[in-house]
Amino acid sequence: MNHQDTIVALATPSGAGAIAVIRLSGNEAITIADACFKSVKSKKTLSVQKTHTIHLGYLMDGAKTIDEVLVSLFKNPHSYTGEDVVEVSCHGSPYIQQQIIQLFLRKGCRMATAGEFTLRAFLNGKLDLSQAEAVADLIASDNEAAHQIAMQQMRGGFSSEIAKLREELLNFASLIELELDFAEEDVEFADRTQFKALIERIALVLKRLIDSFAVGNVIKNGIPVAIVGEPNVGKSTLLNALLNEERAIVSEIAGTTRDTIEDEISIGGIGFRFIDTAGIRETQDVVESIGIKKTFEKIEQAQVVVYISPLTPEGRIAHGTLIEIEKIKNKYPLKNLIVVFNKMDLLSEEQIEQLKSTFENRNSNIENIQFISAKTGQGVTEFKDALLHFVNTGALRNNDTIITNTRHYDALLKALEEIDKVKHGLDTGLSGDLLAIDIRQALFYFGEITGQVSNDELLGNIFANFCIGK
Repeated sequence: MNHQDTIVALATPSGAGAIAVIRLSGNEAITIADACFKSVKSKKTLSVQKTHTIHLGYLMDGAKTIDEVLVSLFKNPHSYTGEDVVEVSCHGSPYIQQQIIQLFLRKGCRMATAGEFTLRAFLNGKLDLSQAEAVADLIASDNEAAHQIAMQQMRGGFSSEIAKLREELLNFASLIELELDFAEEDVEFADRTQFKALIERIALVLKRLIDSFAVGNVIKNGIPVAIVGEPNVGKSTLLNALLNEERAIVSEIAGTTRDTIEDEISIGGIGFRFIDTAGIRETQDVVESIGIKKTFEKIEQAQVVVYISPLTPEGRIAHGTLIEIEKIKNKYPLKNLIVVFNKMDLLSEEQIEQLKSTFENRNSNIENIQFISAKTGQGVTEFKDALLHFVNTGALRNNDTIITNTRHYDALLKALEEIDKVKHGLDTGLSGDLLAIDIRQALFYFGEITGQVSNDELLGNIFANFCIGK
């Protein structure tokens, strides 16, 4: 791919809309736009206009007027890509969009590939690689927490932390390498005590970043929550209450839900993906049996299992509930479990407190018990609060760096492995030349994160996941 070409792409979603933005970037971007643009107020060409200015006029294909447009001008190096950039805001007709893009292609542009504008920003030093990846995460963010993490990473929070560690390690690496040049004199330029303290501090930071991936991955991808229980206990009604819409069919007939129904909502800025499953029971119905099999598959995939059970009209726990809860607890001991008793609207406060006490005494290993009325919405807010309890949002509240990218996570693990080797080498008095090998490898993995070490295959894999026009 020739990154000296001038590229063009639609920067807004395809389809009809109020406006559309078509973006050009490259050495000839302003010249090509000039050849097609006729200003309303000024006779000056775009090439002599100041950067970061907007110009009203007409886009012309010879004598034919395509549209009245606004042209935004960003001259290098003060642009997103670091090149000359022109953005044409036109009316959002798909026909107009295509006419303008085809006109620019005839004038010498080529179509941009996925993520090529951001790739050029990286290649021109406007962003490092982790910041560039954060651009894609920001576009994909669908809840407050994911947005907050992507913004922090795009502003360079993660990059600066890694860059600082890399610089300190590089300084000591230089001293170790210097020692190799004076091997015959048997001198030490790198203070081993200070170096060991640095290595221990780097290891602590790496472990903290690696541990943050558990939270970051949950925030980025959402938390899968399986709603399970016997047929006709209110699973679908609970899903509808959470989503505030009639998403699942509700009826008095047991076994109404025969397949899984999924939907996602944001609670406290965190995405939760709720899965309404088929009721668990013995059945001869072939279709219902397939649904029940899927229920257990979804429990395997879920991070939180919500077991819902109705209360009897007399205000007692339904027969067999405790046995079923114990079965789930034994089969999935590592799953977070919330036991939800439905139809609390039929009970008094005194009855609810008595039931809580009875249940807790008989099931001391189950910490989270909730009473709700899926029908009236009573207790649903408290249930949502209980779900948030399973997400450690402390790091998010403190604005700490949180890792959400699997590539970064893998590089950090490898860097920590090399740092542990360096630490072991220092403890055992390993020679400088062997220490230098492990240090160089750790520096390599740090560089992989920010893009100081990269290759075409790596860049291709990363930017292929971007949308065209960004």
